[in-house]
Amino acid sequence: MHASSPILLFLASTAVYAAPTSLPPTSAQVNDPKYGPIPGQSTVFNTYRGKEPTFPGNDSAPIFPTTKGPPGPDDLLFQNLLSAEWVIFSFYQQAVSTFNARSFTALGFPNHTYDRIQEIRDNENGHLRIFQDSISSNSYKPGPCEYSFGFGADPVAFLATQTLIEVASMAFLTGLVQQAQLNASKGALTAASQTETRHEVWALIDIWKTSPFGGPIDTVYPYANQIMDLTNTFIIPGSCPRSNPVYPDPRQGLPRISTVDGTKSLQAGQEIEVTFSEAPEFETGKSYSAVFFHGFLNVTVPFDRATNKTTIPATFENLGLTMMVLADEAGAPSLDSVVAGPMIIVNQPAAISVELSEAS
Repeated sequence: MHASSPILLFLASTAVYAAPTSLPPTSAQVNDPKYGPIPGQSTVFNTYRGKEPTFPGNDSAPIFPTTKGPPGPDDLLFQNLLSAEWVIFSFYQQAVSTFNARSFTALGFPNHTYDRIQEIRDNENGHLRIFQDSISSNSYKPGPCEYSFGFGADPVAFLATQTLIEVASMAFLTGLVQQAQLNASKGALTAASQTETRHEVWALIDIWKTSPFGGPIDTVYPYANQIMDLTNTFIIPGSCPRSNPVYPDPRQGLPRISTVDGTKSLQAGQEIEVTFSEAPEFETGKSYSAVFFHGFLNVTVPFDRATNKTTIPATFENLGLTMMVLADEAGAPSLDSVVAGPMIIVNQPAAISVELSEAS
């Protein structure tokens, strides 16, 4: 590209904005989208490399309404998404605080691994601000809870969980697009999913040395709140601000599905045995099936309640993402038809799904 390109000139002139740090910001300040670093203008959401979080990730206070009136059409959607984003940002922030470059290079990972993790942390911090700004000042904006992610000081465990979280992020963002009422919200959700895809592609190529391509289309799962509900396992009970709303709202609190210990693979055509975090509410006289989502496909297969066994459809390609739920209707056509799940099957790298689904 020629040196005088207007695109390069624009990038070179991008300003950096810093939020005041002397006092915690008030709700009125944070409800102003011009307060603090602005995503798309400030490089802090891309190039910051400190261990301590910056605004808004360093502000643990919830944001109260500063105006009166009805909530915005998509306020509830973005309240749910902001709560989910606090989980994701905190996951990366904890990794940045725990590890350093040597943590990864000592295990043979690329020299830039820790740098990429910091950059992803910055991106997720930007998502926090974008989602805060997407909620009207008439509505409450949830603050962070305390979280336990289970990777401790193990960088490999962190990277495995990172793959699952990024895949799950893409899945619930495509589901939320179907809930959004405003076209601007749909555009914002689609754009955020593109960023999450880039995070996942980096991990697949550089960390797991596998193909980043998941087939012609990512898996679409219509019930985004059920996926977000899975992140409640990371929240330390009683640690959320008392004023935070139920997350996600509405929340079904379905039993989680995981594979039994000893599961060797989760490939198409494989018979699997599952277990539940708590017994599903089976009704007498009703039949229940396992429903699998992959790409645009929705396949219902038998589920043996006596053995808790089912079979992943053999017609699926072992690429991308597969979702499994237990439902009382073929195809799980409604939110209420799902009685357990979803279980997320990461098809590449396959070993991650086995490891994480057994630990659920």
